[in-house]
Amino acid sequence: MTDTFHEFVVQRSPALSRTAYLLTGDHQLAEDLLQTALASSYRHWRRIHDGDPEAYVRRVMYHQQVSWWRRRRPSERLESQPPEVAKDDHSEATALRLSVVAALRQLTPRQRAVVVLRFYEDLTEAQVAAALGCSVGTVKRHSHDAVRRLRAIAPELVEATVERSPR
Repeated sequence: MTDTFHEFVVQRSPALSRTAYLLTGDHQLAEDLLQTALASSYRHWRRIHDGDPEAYVRRVMYHQQVSWWRRRRPSERLESQPPEVAKDDHSEATALRLSVVAALRQLTPRQRAVVVLRFYEDLTEAQVAAALGCSVGTVKRHSHDAVRRLRAIAPELVEATVERSPR
């Protein structure tokens, strides 16, 4: 049992860590979130390892993040400009990344989870619904609302998407 869990952690931690970061918007909180989810998953490993353990861990991360969010409402201050400019000119990519993170922070936790799982993790609506324990219709509604809100609060992301798409 321990060997299969260790193998799972080694193989899937990078992807799960990125998902945790997108859910929290903070590297340290993402590490804590992933560690908490993996600890919980380890306790249930015998039951989940034959199914889809990655979906289980993502679901645990989502529920844990919502729980943390409900307990404490962080006072975040969003900056309009990055605090420093890198020597190499990665400013456009950095600005875009900061815009994405800032925009995601303005979504509700459920909308953020749907956007991350649906568009970043590239899960189907049915897989997102299973991961979040809701219906496909709920996923569609949250996805629609989140995309509409993102377009309103961060129009520069729409422009960046259009500029980067192949023609």
